[in-house]
Amino acid sequence: MPTWTVIDEQRTFEAEIGDDGVLDPALLGWELKPEGLCKGEVCVPLRDSVVPPMADLGRLLGRPSAIDTDERVVAFAASPDERADALRSGLAPDFELPDVDGVLHRLSDHRGRKVVLYAYASW
Repeated sequence: MPTWTVIDEQRTFEAEIGDDGVLDPALLGWELKPEGLCKGEVCVPLRDSVVPPMADLGRLLGRPSAIDTDERVVAFAASPDERADALRSGLAPDFELPDVDGVLHRLSDHRGRKVVLYAYASW
């Protein structure tokens, strides 16, 4: 089975995906149960308890997705509901970037303090 790069929000991992295009939903935090795909208290019904190919999985879970079959990369974004909840919270999403000396810093390490982020692009 070919190996694909899967981008799930800010997490990236490698996964084997067969010719049928089916990605194990457990890799995205979903569990296959008799009532469908479930994550916590949320369950999405499946026809005949069959996990759809990844081209349809994002749509089924309400998560926008993009697939590049030539490069074997699939990316899943957060659902619009998850994005709206994050915006309502007023908290910036966590990220990690290196400083000029290459030391990694996470935004969450500075919670409760004012932070100025200066971004520069040469174009």
